[in-house]
Amino acid sequence: MQMMKHLLVLVFMIFTSSVNAGSELIPDYSRNYDPKRDPFADGRKAIINAQTTHRRILIELGGNWCAWCKKMDRFIHENKEIKNKLYDNFVILKVNVSDENDNHEFLSSFPKVLGYPHFFVSKMDGSVLYSKDTAELLENGQYSETRFLEFIERWRDNGLRDEVMKAKTN
Repeated sequence: MQMMKHLLVLVFMIFTSSVNAGSELIPDYSRNYDPKRDPFADGRKAIINAQTTHRRILIELGGNWCAWCKKMDRFIHENKEIKNKLYDNFVILKVNVSDENDNHEFLSSFPKVLGYPHFFVSKMDGSVLYSKDTAELLENGQYSETRFLEFIERWRDNGLRDEVMKAKTN
C-alpha cells in the first residue's frame, strides 16, 4: 500500500511537471526534431500525456535543417508567455521531416503540407482537428506574439470539455 502511494505521487509529479514549460521534465518528444525518434511511439506517449493532463496535442513538423523552424523555436523560447501558454494548453509532439528521415509512414495519413514548420492540432485521442501553416503566424517577416496567442486561444479549449467528458465515459 505504501509503495502504491509513492508510485502514484511519482506519476503525478512527472505529469504535472511536464506541463510546466520551465521544467526540465518536458518530454524528449517535445524538445527537438530528432530523425532517430519513432513518431508512433512518441505519439502514443503524447496521447497518454494529453488524456492525463486534459490538453490537446500540437504536432509540430519540421527539422534541424529548417531555418524557419529554428527561428520559431527561438521565438517561443524567448517569449515566456507564449512558451508557457503553449505547454500549459498543449502536449507538443515534434516530428522530424528531413532527408535523413522523412517519417513518410507516420505522415501518410495527414493532410499534405506545403512548408515547414507546420502545426497539426489534434484531440486528446490523436485525431487531427486542424492544419496550420505557421507562415500565417508571421507579421512583417517575424513571428507575431499576437497571432501566436490568438492561435493558442482558439485551439486550447475549443470543444476540449466535450473531449474530456467523452474520454471519461469510454
